[in-house]
Amino acid sequence: MEQGSAREGVRPAYAPGAFSRAPADGRMPECRVPEQARGGQAGAERTGGRPADGEQARGEHTHSEPPAPRAVQRHSVRGQILDALRAALVDGELVPGQVYSAPALGARFGVSATPVREAMQRLAVEGAVEVVPNRGFRVSERGPRELAELAEVRALIEVPVMMGLARTVPAHRWCGLRPLAEATVTAAAVGDRAAYAESDRAFHRAVLMLSGNEQLVAVADELHRRSQWPLVSGPATRRADLLADASEHTALLDALVSQDLAVVQALVREHFAGADR
Repeated sequence: MEQGSAREGVRPAYAPGAFSRAPADGRMPECRVPEQARGGQAGAERTGGRPADGEQARGEHTHSEPPAPRAVQRHSVRGQILDALRAALVDGELVPGQVYSAPALGARFGVSATPVREAMQRLAVEGAVEVVPNRGFRVSERGPRELAELAEVRALIEVPVMMGLARTVPAHRWCGLRPLAEATVTAAAVGDRAAYAESDRAFHRAVLMLSGNEQLVAVADELHRRSQWPLVSGPATRRADLLADASEHTALLDALVSQDLAVVQALVREHFAGADR
């Protein structure tokens, strides 16, 4: 679901399993991990959870390893402010076309202007805001055409990748994404647009990460983030729209687990077709 989309109608919410081929008793296939995939876990159980001879336990530090560095507090504050500003963009609290100063926003968040200015500079690089000399930052104005173009580019990237993964990724790997899909449903149910935006991207990012192509994941995630910024005009995203898209995530997983490629293709194309409306 793209937060900036404005739709005239509401797509139906897909009940989990509605597009999967269920057994005769009506129950959905369970997410069972194949025996060979549990080999590592079984080995650990046989050794009492200890690593095998000659192996070093994961996360165990030797004396020659330096301790992990502490996080710099200033960077932490900037990251928190960046997250807060992104949420405000998605929620429409930062209005397209309006100019906001770093000191004013700093007072709003209870911090100095410096981390706000640094976060805003990052948003300027992403295209979410524009620098206005001696005044602050103007929230970028977007129209339906830009949203449609973003949806088209995302579809060109993600649809073929998802179809390729549907043919090669085993069912138990898809089952591992179930909590991410359910998180989008939870956020949609309460109409939390900012939480939905984060969980929506997390789900798509996890799917694409199965390809092993980190550059593809980074490009797709950036396009996804930009598609979630609000339009300069139009109604706010409705909870019904969020629920409709969230239900597509769970229906897609059902189809992937069942390896129903025809349904996977239909759902993926519908998901991106709805992104530009």
